[in-house]
Amino acid sequence: MEKGEMMNEDKVVGTTEQLEKRAGVLEAFKRQEAPKEPKQKNSNGSMGTMIVACLALLISFGGAGISLMNYYAIENLPAGGTSVNVPYYDGNNTVFEPTTVEGIAEKVAPSVVSIVTETRTSGMFGVPRSSSASGTGIIVTADGYIMTNKHVVAGSTKVTIVRDNGDMFDNVKVIGVDPLNDVAFVKVDGVSGWPAAELGDSKTLKVGQPVMAIGNALGQFQNTITQGVVSGLGRSITASDSAGGNVENLTDMIQTDASINPGNSGGPLVNAAGQVIGMNTAVSTDANGIGFAIPISTTKGLLRNLISVGRVERPYIGVYYATITPDVAKEYDLPVKNGAYVHNDNGSAIMSGSPAEKAGVKDGDIIIKIGGVEVGKLGSVTALISEHAVGEKIEVVVLRDGVEKTLSMMLEAYPVK
Repeated sequence: MEKGEMMNEDKVVGTTEQLEKRAGVLEAFKRQEAPKEPKQKNSNGSMGTMIVACLALLISFGGAGISLMNYYAIENLPAGGTSVNVPYYDGNNTVFEPTTVEGIAEKVAPSVVSIVTETRTSGMFGVPRSSSASGTGIIVTADGYIMTNKHVVAGSTKVTIVRDNGDMFDNVKVIGVDPLNDVAFVKVDGVSGWPAAELGDSKTLKVGQPVMAIGNALGQFQNTITQGVVSGLGRSITASDSAGGNVENLTDMIQTDASINPGNSGGPLVNAAGQVIGMNTAVSTDANGIGFAIPISTTKGLLRNLISVGRVERPYIGVYYATITPDVAKEYDLPVKNGAYVHNDNGSAIMSGSPAEKAGVKDGDIIIKIGGVEVGKLGSVTALISEHAVGEKIEVVVLRDGVEKTLSMMLEAYPVK
């Protein structure tokens, strides 16, 4: 796992008069006035250590500013805002052509929004203080559900959505967050007919595959597009600030050399078919051209549950496991090269009362398939479970004493304390 440090989020505070100045920034945007040149901060890290900057960089606008942050197969959603069964199409086999890049940008950009958040606190002598931040979001339903990074909206007291055509919306609510990943959902009330992005299949991604990153780079309230390739899969990163707080452990990440700039957090990483296959989340400041995105397939269970019951609930099965690598297989003398070894050095690997316990999973089992998909080659246990919704019944294949056993398991919501 890569270890790193994320810079403390730069806060911009001000009096009521300064807050009014910042409000003028958005009004200037509506008149298509150019903001001031952004002023960026950089951080340095030790050699050989990947520093993941996740809440980073400051851009000044008059007396106030915007803190820019770069800190996861559902069907495309029609006007009704519910999922439907549509023919499966894997756009990861498509390649970019010079004439298609512009078309892909035109297809995806209307589904990408800028997110401006405001956090108010009481300062010294009771004087109100405010900090603002900017990120990106992906429209996932026609009736105004938007997916973004958790760190983009964390602690916000007000959220404003700016669409690519300049329309602004203040009637926005944070619906919920994923308790285990950097994913959140917000809702714009009273809207319909919005262009929902087409979500692809991140399980079939290939290293070297061309991709595009789209987002609100540098807080300019308009989309920018960069091109690159998938440069790695299944990456694990640890992001933290210099004080050791706000730690995020992110797994199964997509690594890309498509430039992910400050403000891109929460924006889409798309394939050559215009399908969203990742959500841009983190950048490394200790290397050139390395960014990370959450695989889109790991968010689909959350989205299904959100649409069906209106809550953000993460499915879980309740086991401790070690993803099988050559080192793990050698250490525990395992008979396979892929899968997940159900094991816990500090006791039972099966959580009491969990779906795994109810289904009959045992310590020492090797989970080799989830829902018919091979564990390891196409995702970890956590990633594959995340494609399903709470309340869904799935088949889990385990290897026990050299014999494959198929267990039926009902997924439950991850218990949030």
